[in-house]
Amino acid sequence: MALITKKIKGTEDVLPKQSYRWQFIENIMREESRAYGFKELRTPVFEHTELFARGVGQTTDVVQKEMYTFDTKGGESVTLRPEGTAGAARAMLEHSLDNEGLPVKASYFVSCYRYEKPQAGRLREFHQFGIEEFGTQSPVADAEIICLAQSVLDRLGLDQIHLELNSIGCPECRAKYNQALRDYFSQYKDKLCGTCLTRLEKNPMRLLDCKSPEDQAIAKDAPVITDYLCEDCENHFTEVKKYLDAAGIAYNVNPKIVRGLDYYTKTVFEFITDCIGAQGTVCGGGRYDGLIEELGGKHTPSLGFAMGLERLLMVMDAQGIEIPNNDSCALYIATMGDEAKIKAFELLRRVRESGLTAETDVVGRGLRAQMKYADKIGAKYSMVLGDNEIAENKAKVKNMDSGEQTELALDESFAEKFSVLQLADASGFQI
Repeated sequence: MALITKKIKGTEDVLPKQSYRWQFIENIMREESRAYGFKELRTPVFEHTELFARGVGQTTDVVQKEMYTFDTKGGESVTLRPEGTAGAARAMLEHSLDNEGLPVKASYFVSCYRYEKPQAGRLREFHQFGIEEFGTQSPVADAEIICLAQSVLDRLGLDQIHLELNSIGCPECRAKYNQALRDYFSQYKDKLCGTCLTRLEKNPMRLLDCKSPEDQAIAKDAPVITDYLCEDCENHFTEVKKYLDAAGIAYNVNPKIVRGLDYYTKTVFEFITDCIGAQGTVCGGGRYDGLIEELGGKHTPSLGFAMGLERLLMVMDAQGIEIPNNDSCALYIATMGDEAKIKAFELLRRVRESGLTAETDVVGRGLRAQMKYADKIGAKYSMVLGDNEIAENKAKVKNMDSGEQTELALDESFAEKFSVLQLADASGFQI
């Protein structure tokens, strides 16, 4: 019995007292994505395994080692989504969203699943905010989604985060670069890990992303992609940087950034911080012009990014950023007697309709216990309602911090007058 009351390794619960933190950053993300013209997309938590094998890439760690894959009773192989882009691309194709006009701009919040060693900032179930834009090859779009990511980070109050930018080219210039990598890493075949030896022929760029310290040391002096960009990719990258400069977005060109998934082309970027240790990437994305074709659609240049919510919260904690809790109870009405309970129920309905959080006793506590509970839940105001208050049709509302009391009539104006009272107290003005 003890086993089923413990969460599975690599997962975390978001408790009621913590959920306001998630809602705070999610609301900012929704507001910013809406400002940039992105609308929310919701996709299933599992898809056909082949979608991720083709979309994410057979040579990635995600497909080779980390996916949660199982067969259904009907014999289909399905996989819990390890990331959000492939599912969004599948939805775009299946529902012909491009017929509604290009670009298709979608945002989403998803839970993702990867079987890897749980550690700080890396869980087996994790959550992402994602942006996808289908049907544009313009460098303006690249700069725009980077600006969107920067806007979110700025509104969260984060600092000590820097933007790393690169271009990994198109298939044409990548072919020359991949050969240069093969020539370079072939000198160190006896020192490479088994995974990198496999990647050497199939996808040598993946060697630059290896987590092995020994392989990272070898990769330090490897050729860089920016020396092999074709004219079109070079021009595209130059234009992206021009727009970022115009927007005042600071960046560092880092030719070693390749991202971990095979679908990327041209622009790739990461927002990185050093304040939470090794797992310092809080946002990553870029362009994936060949993904839709890989999934069976027509050529559709596209791009996007993903932000890890758990990691963002870690960074905010590390930087001492206090998240406002607007979930706290504005008014707690303590009651004495059945008539008071009915009157409290009536008043609470009106207060809640005004948009405020209000509570009363629902478990049968005595008056003293009710007041202790009001204090425990952090109620900003309390009011005691009994026979005397009902007879006089008025009661005193108490500010739980200052102890100051204000008398209010128990009529249809109660909710409005209470709203004015708490707003005046919050701003420091007298009413």
